[in-house]
Amino acid sequence: MDQQHETATMGMWLFLVTEIMFFGGMFCAYLVYRYNYFTAWDVGSQHMEIKWGAINTVVLICSSLTMVLAVHAAKLGNKKMIVFFLFLTILLGAAFLGIKAVEYTNHWNAGEVPGLNWHPSELGNADPRHVAIFFSLYFCMTGMHALHMVIGIGLLTWLLIRAQKGDFTSEYNSPVEMTGLYWHFVDVVWIYLFPLLYLVSHHHHS
Repeated sequence: MDQQHETATMGMWLFLVTEIMFFGGMFCAYLVYRYNYFTAWDVGSQHMEIKWGAINTVVLICSSLTMVLAVHAAKLGNKKMIVFFLFLTILLGAAFLGIKAVEYTNHWNAGEVPGLNWHPSELGNADPRHVAIFFSLYFCMTGMHALHMVIGIGLLTWLLIRAQKGDFTSEYNSPVEMTGLYWHFVDVVWIYLFPLLYLVSHHHHS
């Protein structure tokens, strides 16, 4: 059992390394864009809704806490607590996606979706084409993060069903722990996305 756990842990960390490289490519594209078109980046960032980004940050931090508690309950073999904390984590993940949907809807209504509904206002002297690149990066980065959230919620739902059947004990709980690592990774990605997309430009103006 210990060998299986070590193998599963190594496999998950290798998978997360590939995910880091995947998101790292988008972060590099963001940095290159910011360097070359700072004025457009500055204008685009001013259109971000800090309120929703901040709320979602709090939601994800809370979901990390409930995930930690679910892993702890699994190691203790406490079925009821495993189910309870997994359910809370799912609810928080769903809340994050719901808030993101509201934010996307607001961008759509403001004409800030490149290629589909692009007629933004208050761009100042910035080139609309360059501002469109900012929003393209925004939707790609947050969209891929949201997709990972959906996958995470699917995994948590699978764990919840198994936990209700009593599949996890103090001796066998690797699936809960491995999913926890994945969930924390997704949360960490958002911790980087939030300041880069929402806060940096506003701090610059302050």
